[in-house]
Amino acid sequence: MLKGILGLLSCGAMLVIAQTNIKIAVNEVIVPVTVTDDKDRFVSDLDKNDFEIFDEGKRQRISYFSRERNQPVVVGFLLDLSNASRLHWKTYQEAARELVWNLLPGDSKYSGYLIGYHTEAELMVNTTKDADKITDKIAKLKPSGGAALFDSIYMACTKRSLIKGEPIEPRRVLIIVGDGHDNASKKTMDEVLELAQRNLVTIYGISTVAFGFNSEGEKILTKLAEDTGGRVLYPLQGLYKDVSGYLSTPSDEGNYALKVGTGGYAAEIASGIFRSIAAVAGEVTTQYIIRYVPESDDSKKVFRNIHVKVPSLPGVKIRARKGYYPANP
Repeated sequence: MLKGILGLLSCGAMLVIAQTNIKIAVNEVIVPVTVTDDKDRFVSDLDKNDFEIFDEGKRQRISYFSRERNQPVVVGFLLDLSNASRLHWKTYQEAARELVWNLLPGDSKYSGYLIGYHTEAELMVNTTKDADKITDKIAKLKPSGGAALFDSIYMACTKRSLIKGEPIEPRRVLIIVGDGHDNASKKTMDEVLELAQRNLVTIYGISTVAFGFNSEGEKILTKLAEDTGGRVLYPLQGLYKDVSGYLSTPSDEGNYALKVGTGGYAAEIASGIFRSIAAVAGEVTTQYIIRYVPESDDSKKVFRNIHVKVPSLPGVKIRARKGYYPANP
């Protein structure tokens, strides 16, 4: 029963759980916030007084603030197993395993699970603290069929075992390794986006779209991430932007080091993916947590917009969930 309550908690009634000392005030809103500078470096030395948060345009009083590093999280790894991932499958297969090892280092604060999606979504490894259970499974996977991305997000929010204390501590994160396209889901993007927002899930994306290509799913991946406070990284984009004529004359011997099959090509891809993995892992565990009780409650408002500011640093980038639903469905 406790797990069911916490699984749906967005802004709920007072909960006091003696075993874990979790206290949530009436209608309290929880907002994880990431702050980076113009070079995407984390700004990690801010205090409560540096932040302003607005609910439907009205400034709110922050009731709780935390900037602890290495915060407990439960991470859902959503892996695109569709035919569209075949081009760089081996590369992303290894990248996904590296990502799991980074985010599940054997510390009891971190848990994760694996959902693979092709024509259907499948919970392949249920919630665990053992990274090897997930990486061993990833090593055996092969791409085929369509892409049921939305169904995989729905499954992540409804079908896996919960950790006691979710979604307060640990927090919930989804990392999608794929190109964002969906051609097989029974659920819609609007349905799963609302479900993710109600369940306090932050979504990140590591795009599998190669340099020089575009994907129809790019806008989907971006919306899922930005609306929940995450972001999308493109490790294969821009790798060769400084190499003259790479796309127009890829066989030019002057670009030999970046031809498919060469060590330079593989190293360039590996470097791009490593940077993306480091960026996601750092962001997931280095967020500010803000909580507040809305000063006004318009019960007619289905979705309430949130805006976070750091007035003293106008040039920083701020990522936070765009809003919340005051009541559960």
